[in-house]
Amino acid sequence: MLQDQITPTLSAARAREIATAFDLRALPADFLANPYPVYTALREREPVRQMPDGSVFLTRYADLVAVYRDAATFSSDKHVEFAPKYGADSPLFEHHTTSLVFNDPPLHTRVRKLIMGALTRRAIADMEPGLIALVDSLLDQLEAKGGGDLIEDFASAIPVEIIGNLLGVPHQDRGPLRAWSLAILGALEPVVTPAQHALGNQSVSEMLVYLRTLVAHRRRHPGDPEHDVLTRLIQGEVDGEKLSEVELLQNCIFLLNAGHETTTNLIGNGLILLQEFPAARAQLLADLQATASDAAAQEQVLTLAVDECLRFESSNQLGNRRALKATQVGGVDLPAGALVTLCIGAANRDPAQFPDPETLDLRRATNKHLAFGFGIHQCAGLSLARLEGRIAIGRFLQRFPDYRLSAAPTRGGRARFRGFLNAPFKLG
Repeated sequence: MLQDQITPTLSAARAREIATAFDLRALPADFLANPYPVYTALREREPVRQMPDGSVFLTRYADLVAVYRDAATFSSDKHVEFAPKYGADSPLFEHHTTSLVFNDPPLHTRVRKLIMGALTRRAIADMEPGLIALVDSLLDQLEAKGGGDLIEDFASAIPVEIIGNLLGVPHQDRGPLRAWSLAILGALEPVVTPAQHALGNQSVSEMLVYLRTLVAHRRRHPGDPEHDVLTRLIQGEVDGEKLSEVELLQNCIFLLNAGHETTTNLIGNGLILLQEFPAARAQLLADLQATASDAAAQEQVLTLAVDECLRFESSNQLGNRRALKATQVGGVDLPAGALVTLCIGAANRDPAQFPDPETLDLRRATNKHLAFGFGIHQCAGLSLARLEGRIAIGRFLQRFPDYRLSAAPTRGGRARFRGFLNAPFKLG
């Protein structure tokens, strides 16, 4: 059955076998296809798992929240961790150690304030008409062809346009953005092959060449800083200090990547989950039909559905921190310098936090999932991502209620970012 190919079965015995020898640097293919039974085994048997390299892997919701809350003890700075991984003089190292997500205050605070100033509630609301027009045009193209690919022809096209608009990237220049993003984020996997390393470095270098030209043009021709994030980053000051050129360029790369990959996964995962769980899909369609004359009620229906898709199949499965001093997590002592992996995908299915966590409940009302992180590093673009997910999934489902996958979708094959590369489908 096609459903079995979407989420391959993993026996309890096999899950325990993987959990017993669990090592992020040596993950078997069946874990990558379906990690959740392994997460359950780890959470039940070894929730603070010490891995062969000395780092620890956390799977309980409460432990992740405790780490997220204590930014003074658990650092997001990656200089120590990434120097041996990438080489301290490599483009990947400079990028990942300068971007917003892998830094502590004060750099994190300065960049986040500038970005959030352009992602206000009003600014995001102003994006909705353009987003609807974009989604509808993509749906028109799919209808004309009688189907296509959920990822290539739909899910990935939406965030590229939205982030491209935010940074003012001309339409004719957006072609390479997805490939650059996949290569740079792919280098964040626990193990990076020489080919991945080389492609990641090349992609950072090529993005920098392009962005230097774009930034120079924007300095000469500034946009509206209330809506143009690049102009805001160029002109903005926090406590009288502007971003350096390196900080500016590297955080433009971060925005292009972070806004693209995770939102592509949100939309693609959501639409494929609706194939995998036909009862949930039928219920969502019924709820959308029942609220068709009430825009606010329909928005609430879709918001609940999007958040449940994020909980059930988190776009970003893993986060990382480094202990700055000796501490404890989940009753386990950690030395200063300990590297900690936060398993978001496991925490989001923790029965201590979510009743019946293995059920996709698109009406789940209490859903404090960690797909956007938590604390000072909570995703700056979460409201925009929710809007994109709501418009894309809602309009797709209502336009094509009988869409079906025509072949098994192809997983991305990653531990950190969970999504699909391809998902062929037909209409009707």
